[in-house]
Amino acid sequence: MKSVHKKGLDVDQKKRMVGKSVSPDFLDPTLEWRRIFAEVWGTFLLVVVAAGGGIMVVISGGVVTQGMAVVAPGLMVMCIIYFMGMVSGAHLNPAVTLAFALRRNFPWARVPGYVIAQIIGGIVAALFLKYMFGPAGHLGATIPGNGIDSTRALAMEVLLTAGLVNIILGTASGARNIGTNGAIAVGGYIMLAGLWASPVSGASMNPIRSLAPDIVRGDFNTSWIYVIGPVLGSMIGVFFEWILKGKATAAGSIAAQGTLGMEDQQ
Repeated sequence: MKSVHKKGLDVDQKKRMVGKSVSPDFLDPTLEWRRIFAEVWGTFLLVVVAAGGGIMVVISGGVVTQGMAVVAPGLMVMCIIYFMGMVSGAHLNPAVTLAFALRRNFPWARVPGYVIAQIIGGIVAALFLKYMFGPAGHLGATIPGNGIDSTRALAMEVLLTAGLVNIILGTASGARNIGTNGAIAVGGYIMLAGLWASPVSGASMNPIRSLAPDIVRGDFNTSWIYVIGPVLGSMIGVFFEWILKGKATAAGSIAAQGTLGMEDQQ
């Protein structure tokens, strides 16, 4: 039987710590509620900005442009990584949680809690937007652009999410997505993807960002695109990261799981 740390960590998790500079106690399960809250709050903020931007384009009379709307989510993700990346890893996206788990940087046992938290945060954000603005702008839903069929929108979501996952995993293996370089790279990629690809698919890259408005407005005609696309893209991104970097790194586990509690152990 595997030896288990008194806080519930197995040997494999301990090995993924960053040497002597990080105590394995930083994954103290008694702090999991804070990580879950961080994912709820962070996903709420992301969906409010991402979906809300689309609404503002419609109702602001040109004050908020499409370019502004697609840049805003990237800036919000950058801010979230700075202020709470150390708590939960700032996944904010089921496709990212899946990627970290497939990469073996994140325990599968914790995946359901993170995904449920993201779903709650996203739906509450969509409900808030409906309360504030009614059905304007389809609640900021992501849908294929004019003249774009479902197959091409799906292909774009696969491509964009694969790139996003590569950016996240790549920065997590070194500078980590809870650090300066990672926040800029991840936020910058989201802005760049939105600027050139939003007319094609909406550049969602995040199942809950798309599902939350669809759930609240009760329209699921294109929802499958924004679930299947990011999931496939996430798996491709993990495979590419393995090609580029090989096995998972200790720094990647720290980035994926946050450092909450570590300070108390030093």
